[in-house]
Amino acid sequence: MTLPETPSFRLDGRRAVVTGAGRGIGLAIAAALAQAGAHVTLVARTASEIEEGAAQLVAQGLQAEAATLDVSDLAAVADFFAAREAFHVLVNNAGTNRPKPMWEADEADYDAVMDLNVKSAFFVAQACVRKMIAAGVKGSLIHMGSQMGHVGGPNRSLYCASKWAMEGMNKVFALDLAAHYIRSNTIAPTFIETPMTRPFFEDEAFRASVLEKIKLGRLGSVEDLMGAAVFLASDASALMTGTSLVVDGGWTAD
Repeated sequence: MTLPETPSFRLDGRRAVVTGAGRGIGLAIAAALAQAGAHVTLVARTASEIEEGAAQLVAQGLQAEAATLDVSDLAAVADFFAAREAFHVLVNNAGTNRPKPMWEADEADYDAVMDLNVKSAFFVAQACVRKMIAAGVKGSLIHMGSQMGHVGGPNRSLYCASKWAMEGMNKVFALDLAAHYIRSNTIAPTFIETPMTRPFFEDEAFRASVLEKIKLGRLGSVEDLMGAAVFLASDASALMTGTSLVVDGGWTAD
């Protein structure tokens, strides 16, 4: 009898790029991919944050570098990917939120959320994919979605719109790219405690309302997403494309 062998979760020899990698979820995923053996390029607008993150990874003997880039500058995005060797893994993580009742959201709010969460994500993926296809590189696109791309939530009309749009884009990316052996999936987390979200949880009523919906009874941490990212980047998920890995503590099961 010959037993099957588990596909590798290792990423040795692969090049990965993570947007919004200066802190929080993006930094954690960059660390996870580097710890799995990838050479990781950390991308963000703030040079100091990604330089510190990359330096810490290198100090641990891992492969990492920082690259300052504003993903809302589409010309700069095109230049960034054109100037670099094709990546095997893209983590489309940069995003924003402006929570408020739908009747209070104005055009500036709409543009801020949709331009970064949808428009920039689309063109980052496009620029990355064009280089991958030209080089014949097989790989994985991972887009940071949200449970709010599967359900609704009060005061999150714009955020939900952007994350539902990302889920739709992801499915079409998977169909368009399958012939090139490039996979596309989303990770859809629940509320994750990060430096950006921590102030929201100082409101005890809000915190309680969130914990009531998360069936496992706790907020998410960035560590909860690290394994999901490595899984989707690796050969362990070789038959997964066009779907969403929902990491929500049971929120959307109800």
